[in-house]
Amino acid sequence: MSFGSISREAHTTLAIAMNRIGGKSNTGEGGEEVDRFTPMPNGDSMRSSIKQVASGRFGVTTEYLVNSDMMQIKMAQGAKPGEGGQLPGHKVDATIAKVRHSTPGVGLISPPPHHDIYSIEDLKQLIFDLKNVNPTGAVSVKLVSEVGVGTVAAGVAKAMADHVTIAGFEGGTGASPLTSIKHAGSPWEIGLAETQQTLVLNRLRGRIEVQVDGGLRTGRDVIVGALLGADGFGFSTAPLIAAGCIMMRKCHLNTCPVGIATQDPVLRARFTGAPEHVINFFFYVAEEVREYMAALGFRTMAEMIGRTEVLDKEKAIDHWKARGLDFTKLFHKPEMADGVPVSNTERQDHGLETVLDNKLIELCRAAIEEKKPVKLDLPIKNVDRSTGAMLSGAIAKRYGHAGLPDDTIWIRFKGSAGQSFGAWLAHGVTLDLVGEGNDYVGKGLSGGRIIVRPPEESGINPEKSIIVGNTVLYGAIAGECYFRGVGGERFGVRNSGAIAVVEGTGDHGCEYMTGGVVVVIGPTGRNFAAGMSGGIAYVLDESGDFEPRCNMAMVDLEPIPSENRVMERRRHQGGDLESHGLVDFTDMTRFDEERLRQLIENHLHYTASTRAKDILDNWADYLPKFVKVMPVEYRRALEEMARQQAADKTGLGEIEIGLRGNGK
Repeated sequence: MSFGSISREAHTTLAIAMNRIGGKSNTGEGGEEVDRFTPMPNGDSMRSSIKQVASGRFGVTTEYLVNSDMMQIKMAQGAKPGEGGQLPGHKVDATIAKVRHSTPGVGLISPPPHHDIYSIEDLKQLIFDLKNVNPTGAVSVKLVSEVGVGTVAAGVAKAMADHVTIAGFEGGTGASPLTSIKHAGSPWEIGLAETQQTLVLNRLRGRIEVQVDGGLRTGRDVIVGALLGADGFGFSTAPLIAAGCIMMRKCHLNTCPVGIATQDPVLRARFTGAPEHVINFFFYVAEEVREYMAALGFRTMAEMIGRTEVLDKEKAIDHWKARGLDFTKLFHKPEMADGVPVSNTERQDHGLETVLDNKLIELCRAAIEEKKPVKLDLPIKNVDRSTGAMLSGAIAKRYGHAGLPDDTIWIRFKGSAGQSFGAWLAHGVTLDLVGEGNDYVGKGLSGGRIIVRPPEESGINPEKSIIVGNTVLYGAIAGECYFRGVGGERFGVRNSGAIAVVEGTGDHGCEYMTGGVVVVIGPTGRNFAAGMSGGIAYVLDESGDFEPRCNMAMVDLEPIPSENRVMERRRHQGGDLESHGLVDFTDMTRFDEERLRQLIENHLHYTASTRAKDILDNWADYLPKFVKVMPVEYRRALEEMARQQAADKTGLGEIEIGLRGNGK
């Protein structure tokens, strides 16, 4: 379960327990606090070995990925396949907001799909991206038990994943909708059997490890899973019960009475679980597994994998409740030639030895080891994918998320970059591309700077030409991007904190954005700001038709007001706003204009954009044409934080909180 869904205390207890017994704990999709990467004084470790990469990409930084043994792409959850998820605003406290790089009090949405995965080829690209960031870590893909999952698992194996998880419908149901729990998903046994048979039939089983989870509770479940074809087994609900969960099924309400699925400090203090409780549970599971293995005549787990003929199934099939049901396919063993593996016996070849970053790391050795500035000029081709990811991983391993000082590494490329150019680019690295970028530029950007501009001799009109592809800055955490040209669809989707200037976007710009600033000095497509709960966008609306193309469900559109209009508002509200601890709109307005102008000046500086120069030269004419896209919840949260800070300065903070608690 993700950090955010359950408390820090519960998460820590599970992680310590699994690390003690040589297992692996999973962060879930909520990121992980940096202090957990460092071993504790007594030798324990709070670090989760498996780092999850879900559709929301919350907290997925370069540092997060390199501190993992396995990176798991969560395609869906067994209890609510295809539905995505949401963390309510009342559970997003300061700690969770910091880990997820969001704003306290603002709800967070995990969209149903990964916006960089619409085919097996896209999945293969994400696997390649992650493997570049952390070459020593395995890559897992989490699928849901359903009809046809075997075919998808075969595609996952061909996409070079090292590991696949088949999740059943009974897992992780605490905060899932009741309709999903009752009517969506399938038992893990059905999905596992289909996956095993399909992989063996296509001679793919040896290339990938298969794990099953979603309702496993006993040693018998482990035995059945192994006989149906699983190499590994995932437990979640049962260990939580061992740690104190009483299955109230109110995980989404923040009112868990035993301090597990809550961020309320009063309730968290009630948590009494300890690593020893979880370890004790797994010892009993292991003992039961040994007893069954002895009864069946197996000496090792490897001997059991895929041995469906050993299952005692006649009694269940002959039961009167099973009349009319055909279980033939569930227990079918595909015919295969001798030597075809039925379990994971080999490692995937990801082809990392040929990537451009190997050369970049060698040329930047002085910067990585001694922080000495390095400048390079290199060609790039569209077969050079995930450029900058492996370099950034090497930097993050040494320096964490802080990375290197600004512009320590400056690499100018010429040509057409392949997919995921600048993925998870670390702070201190600038990639200056004279050419064009493909899809997924700046995916997971973690502090670096990306510049993309056309060659001067190209003769194209940048204001009307695509310079970077679709899904740019997906899940970006921090950093800067300047694109002299138009971006494709879903520009800035799930941006958490990066700054970007672009000269036009396709449809769905700034979708699900939770932080950062995006400046668009050109036309936008339809459905701008859908699901946008944080961050700010400034859009140049020269034609005056931006509002119909903006999704207004969660945002307001504001002009950048003149100084006179702000003074009138102050007088109307009763004088000095600062004396009441409220937001000073004058400062905010001045900041809006200064920030907008500064970013456009940066864009001119880095890209020599004629569009930016024209706007700056005629600033008084262009400024009224800009529209500020402001999320409603984000504004409310910022104003509440400002009021609280002002109250804290005057000593009224506790009084104000007490009045709110009484509903006054």
